[in-house]
Amino acid sequence: MSAQELRDKTPDQLREELANLKKEQFNLRFQQATGQLENPARMRAARRQAARVLTVLNEKAASAAE
Repeated sequence: MSAQELRDKTPDQLREELANLKKEQFNLRFQQATGQLENPARMRAARRQAARVLTVLNEKAASAAE
């Protein structure tokens, strides 16, 4: 999902998306620890997507504060 698609969502939807990404990161870390992780690049992708969501949330918070 691109940053532009994220900007079209509401803050509540973004928080829900962030929660889902955090759960996915947890599951991926667990799979890595047990040696069952098939695609290690997915960890990086999930981390970056969570950062995108946080960036858009911060942008929305900053624009609301003005």
